[in-house]
Amino acid sequence: MPLKQLLTQLTAQFEAAGIESAQADAELLVADVLNCGRGELAVKIITGEPISEQQQTTIEELAAKRAERVPLQHLTGKAYFRNLELSVGPGVFVPRPETEQVAQLAIDALKSVALAEPIAIDLATGSGAIALSLATEVSYAKVYAVELSDDAIGYTRKNFERWAPDAELRQGDLSVAFDDLAGQVDVLISNPPYIPEDMVPIYPEVHLHDPKLALYSGKDGLDLIRVISKRGLMLVKPGGTLVIEHADPQSQAVREILEADGWRQVRAHRDFNLRDRAVSAIR
Repeated sequence: MPLKQLLTQLTAQFEAAGIESAQADAELLVADVLNCGRGELAVKIITGEPISEQQQTTIEELAAKRAERVPLQHLTGKAYFRNLELSVGPGVFVPRPETEQVAQLAIDALKSVALAEPIAIDLATGSGAIALSLATEVSYAKVYAVELSDDAIGYTRKNFERWAPDAELRQGDLSVAFDDLAGQVDVLISNPPYIPEDMVPIYPEVHLHDPKLALYSGKDGLDLIRVISKRGLMLVKPGGTLVIEHADPQSQAVREILEADGWRQVRAHRDFNLRDRAVSAIR
């Protein structure tokens, strides 16, 4: 089957399954099987380059799983975040595009620190997306991260080994992590679980395939954010920065938590969809 026809078929299949990014997912899936980028794939389509019967069979088998709403990243084993290609799979939270802007808040804060080796911590790092963005884009900083999940930590270690072997990854509970860095941290960031425990996420990829440990946090979704706020007061030095991602309806509640705990200059930040996505504060 010609590539153009195959992509048209896959796009229609994904649209029928309710996948919003149907065409992009079709192109990414085919490009992964053909071991090329989307730009190179476009050239192959224009030139009418054939694919093998085995390649077509593999594509169609993977497409059937994607149509069942298995995340594309689980099928390719890769997720892209800022400048990084990360290893992901079942058991690790797949980083979202909107989190790239949240990471930028921490990167900007870290770059503004007038030290030769500022210290940053990412709590509940998952795949390591945020921590590794800090480590690679502010290469002189000392970056630490912690992840609790046994299922995720293998992917996290692999990503740290590839992108930032000098950054320090620990496994454990964020509520008791990094006692040795108390009062030394310049930037603390977290994209923690923040979905209320009785809420079912809209997208099947999330509620069927994302790990529950990375999604839910008490009745109002804010239990872990309360822990991070208080933990941050112990870890962050005076004048240091805290950045927390949250669901868009939670902005005011998160700001109230931080202000009640004594954080200063508490500010809301919107994502590229103009939805409240993060709150920053100064110790």
